[in-house]
Amino acid sequence: MENKVVEWILKYQLVAISRGVKPELMVKTAKALYDGGVRSLEITFNQASDTCIQDTETSIKQVKQALGDKMCIGAGTVMTIEQAEAAYQAGADFALAPDTNIDVIKKIVKLGMAAVPGALTPTEIAAAYQAGASIVKLFPAGNMGLNYVKAIRGPINHVPLMAVGGVNVENIREFLDNGFTSVGIGSNIVKNSLIEAGKFDEITALAKAYTEQLEK
Repeated sequence: MENKVVEWILKYQLVAISRGVKPELMVKTAKALYDGGVRSLEITFNQASDTCIQDTETSIKQVKQALGDKMCIGAGTVMTIEQAEAAYQAGADFALAPDTNIDVIKKIVKLGMAAVPGALTPTEIAAAYQAGASIVKLFPAGNMGLNYVKAIRGPINHVPLMAVGGVNVENIREFLDNGFTSVGIGSNIVKNSLIEAGKFDEITALAKAYTEQLEK
């Protein structure tokens, strides 16, 4: 299962990141993203919310039920063992994090999900990969710039990297052409203001703008 998920992410290259979307609006959001060509969706845990586990579990389950195998669904901001277990119970295909937590990575792998932890330095990237990460999320990628990526890709050219943070429609192609296997896009596509206003056609349009860049 893990290998199929990784192949899926690498094939479609773009993961849309849903942060703070209400569970009751999640299915409509996912369908709008799907209509725009998005095939991988991350539904995050809000660490500041007392109901983050319940909310994220509900959202993942609802989207999995609505879209089935049409979309690969991941849990995002998985920072604890408890959250990793909740993601698994909800049916998540993969789990992402902003940090390199070896215990959490190993738990995600043990549960059979693809692990996509966050890292910034060469040491963190290597440690995350050695702990079992399928893909390492370079975060925040946009802040570091492509020169940084080119420098670390020399000695660390065997680790699949996902660029997250600061990736937009103007530079997405640059990231993919310079050593990244995939990208994660959050509020540049999944805009809560549009979702709250019920403007799902605009979410679809934003998604299309990005997925069209993948075809170039």
